[in-house]
Amino acid sequence: MNDQIDSADEHGELGDAEYADFMELAAQEGFEPEEVEGAIDEAGHGPLPVLAVVGRPNVGKSTLVNRIIGRREAVVEDKPGVTRDRVTYEAEWAGRRFKIVDTGGWEQDVLGIDASVAAQAEYAIEAADAVVFVVDSTVGATDTDTAVVRLLRKAGKPVVLCANKVDGPSGEADATALWSLGLGEPHPVSSLHGRGTGDMLDAVLEALPEAPAQTFGTALGGPRRIALIGRPNVGKSSLLNKVAGQDRVVVNEIAGTTRDPVDELIELGGVVWKFIDTAGIRRRVHLQEGADYYASLRTAAAVEKAEVAVVLIDTSESISVQDQRIITMAVEAGRALVIAYNKWDTLDEERRYYLEREIETELAQVAWAPRVNVSARTGRHMEKLVPAIETALAGWETRVPTGRLNAFLGELVAAHPHPVRGGKQPRILFGTQAGTKPPRFVLFASGFIEAGYRRFVERRLREEFGFEGTPIHISVRVREKRGRKK
Repeated sequence: MNDQIDSADEHGELGDAEYADFMELAAQEGFEPEEVEGAIDEAGHGPLPVLAVVGRPNVGKSTLVNRIIGRREAVVEDKPGVTRDRVTYEAEWAGRRFKIVDTGGWEQDVLGIDASVAAQAEYAIEAADAVVFVVDSTVGATDTDTAVVRLLRKAGKPVVLCANKVDGPSGEADATALWSLGLGEPHPVSSLHGRGTGDMLDAVLEALPEAPAQTFGTALGGPRRIALIGRPNVGKSSLLNKVAGQDRVVVNEIAGTTRDPVDELIELGGVVWKFIDTAGIRRRVHLQEGADYYASLRTAAAVEKAEVAVVLIDTSESISVQDQRIITMAVEAGRALVIAYNKWDTLDEERRYYLEREIETELAQVAWAPRVNVSARTGRHMEKLVPAIETALAGWETRVPTGRLNAFLGELVAAHPHPVRGGKQPRILFGTQAGTKPPRFVLFASGFIEAGYRRFVERRLREEFGFEGTPIHISVRVREKRGRKK
């Protein structure tokens, strides 16, 4: 068993013997060893390292993000504050993958410049493994830039200084003036034309860790982290108080009472849990005023640090697009998921009937999430919350041995082959589970596997192995065209 643990870093979560058998199977099917190793490494990496792009409004952060990801995704306009939401994209440079977070939209008139810059930059820095600090070299270092530098120093995260808007050799003198910020070498870049971005990204790769440190599970046997999330006024703080057995957090009928995530250690069923009460996530983040905007950002950070997201839904109202967005946020973050339907005691028979229909149609994509019908006000069914959380955690940490998985895949493909497309019938040849928290599978195939068939495979995986309460990530690697090796 120790050998398996020692080799986990080298082969994802496959032990030495399992890995050797798997590579032999891959060779029989005509896959090159490095191709298979790369796929396992990619699927088993866990969370990608996060790079935050910070800086004053209108210094070209979104233009730089578009340049790095190679497509025009981030909205760019020649006026400050176009980017309001925190937006995350996946990027790759020199074979290394990472997440890039575009930040912006400081509500300066609400909180004052210093407080606004601090709130935005603090969140971005806290969530990141490294930071690109973008400064407009044609303007030079401003007081706002200096304020952000103080935050960067305090955070202690690696920083790459980007001197943007250096469109030619004549602008490089402006860039060298930014040595005065004390963040090391300024990298002269034109995010609009691409000049100098390669050298800057080389510096970024040196600053980024290969894989970020886990931000949950403070120590072996430490308290599991549970984030309570949902729209404003669905009863998150009331639920936390009821679970704790005392008034730990402020509850008020006015929506948006909670601003910062509140951590509480609570003992339930002989186990200590860390519950995180978060601010409600409003319908349109970018239309919120300053304090609400930063509260939403901190809620997103709390979800990233949690292991389980408990999404509260107000059953007295129809399930909204915002409820679905919040659930999607938890799923995309790769967290175990429990859905708590609050205010259940207020429902009459008619509303209960229509609610069940809404759940079937609006939340069909997360039918695998444990469900609890509770009342934070009366304490109804509160005892069912912890078993649901434990079920979700168990699914989140489940791993299927490669041999058992391939026996299952063989039966599945034989009974339900992939549809024929263009005269060809792609086939899943074999696969392995490369990671957990959440479960991540890599399947090796003879051709492109359609999204519908992938969803079918996921559904059958759940039926066979459980995985209740957890998202599942499935990636497919297609065999390159060449003679099969025997």
